[in-house]
Amino acid sequence: MNPQWKNFLLSGQAVIENDGSIVFAESQTDQPHIYPISDLGVLSASGKDAAKLLQGQSTCNVFEVSETQARIGAFCNPKGRAIATFLLAKQADAYLLVLPLELLELVKTRLQKYVLRSDVKFTDRSDDLCLLGISSNEAPPETRFAARYEADAVSIALGSAAKRTLVIAEPEQAIALWSERLSQGYAPGDSDGWRLLDLLGGIPWLTLATSEEHVPQMLNLDKLDGISFTKGCYTGQEIVARTHYLGKAKRALFLAECALDAAPAANTAIMDRSGGEQSRGEVLTAISRGGICHLLAVLLVSESGEYDLMLKDHPEAILRLLPFQNA
Repeated sequence: MNPQWKNFLLSGQAVIENDGSIVFAESQTDQPHIYPISDLGVLSASGKDAAKLLQGQSTCNVFEVSETQARIGAFCNPKGRAIATFLLAKQADAYLLVLPLELLELVKTRLQKYVLRSDVKFTDRSDDLCLLGISSNEAPPETRFAARYEADAVSIALGSAAKRTLVIAEPEQAIALWSERLSQGYAPGDSDGWRLLDLLGGIPWLTLATSEEHVPQMLNLDKLDGISFTKGCYTGQEIVARTHYLGKAKRALFLAECALDAAPAANTAIMDRSGGEQSRGEVLTAISRGGICHLLAVLLVSESGEYDLMLKDHPEAILRLLPFQNA
């Protein structure tokens, strides 16, 4: 985290926990909020061959990304399993990849292998750029992942039920934006509060535990326009395309909730309550607040559309499936 940004947040009564999460005093839930984002980082790709290299490694169409349009996507291994998901934006001549901090160095190292003699430079900019989330009750924009580039900051609309915007900014711009929003009645929100909004909106962030476990369709990236089936070859493309052209994927991403004080670990098995030892799926990510646990789960798709599920390690925790909070 940028030291200037960190000191500013601390001066505003933020508490930074040992795991890096940022906590503020409680605020009214009906207020619009502004959040510091602590679990994501920024990897930049610059050079005249940056777009071509990213195009050959990502599921989305990089050539569709501009200063007015971002994209969600994934990098896959040769078996078509997603290594990491990301948001891709353009800032002047560089591309900015927003992705989980714990996977950033892994992704950078893998992408670096394909540079060879290409004019591409990858730079971890997590310590000199700040990430903020803004949530309000305004209507969302018509276009999901619409982008805006101004004053050296990039804004990406996430298209959820309430207006949500992710902002990538230099420390000075981040501090100015934060101060401006607080003066307008916004309340500072915990970093885990933004993680929960991402989860409710179906943004499938991966971790070291879930990396290389699922093909992109199991993460609903096809439903988020994060997979191009016309762009041509990329690493893992053959498996991803085969899954698409053979018909509906057998597994998909679902949002669920249950009564549970502690969030289950990633990859916790999800079982059918009617019995049987076969797993119906597993937890991708989960957050528990106030005794209610929300989670993203990769589940076998039921042909009947009916589900009666529970966590294997917590049979008392009955899962209720919810619609995603998307526009």
